[in-house]
Amino acid sequence: MKTFSTGARTTAGSTTLPVISLYSGAAAGGNITEITVFNTTATPVALKLVELSSTGTQGAGLAEIDWGYGSGVTANCTAFNTHTVAPTVAADLGMNITLQGVIGDRWTWKFPGKGLSTGGPGVTKGIGVIVATGTGQALDAHIVWQEQD
Repeated sequence: MKTFSTGARTTAGSTTLPVISLYSGAAAGGNITEITVFNTTATPVALKLVELSSTGTQGAGLAEIDWGYGSGVTANCTAFNTHTVAPTVAADLGMNITLQGVIGDRWTWKFPGKGLSTGGPGVTKGIGVIVATGTGQALDAHIVWQEQD
């Protein structure tokens, strides 16, 4: 398995616009092992993980970093900053959290074993972090995942 990561300072997002997302590639998906979010303001924010079944309009593409350090492997999955048009939310994964109103407060979702699947092959299949309720805000976020060799 090849391991990759990505991260960014997001924009606010909303209850329909993921602040960060990871989509499968055309030929293969990935298995997320960790997603971490950090509060960048002194305002609490409620977040949740969702399964996505369309792209909407994805935000800026993020760099997918190969943990093989110079192996030259390109990730199948693609990561995006905050969407500007809502994708279709296929399922609420039931993983809600609230970051406290403290700059630097963080939460890490960890997925042991095979990890959380991006949904298999298909560029419209993905996982996103969206605002569960209330107003969104900028976050620092990163995702770590594995792909087949």
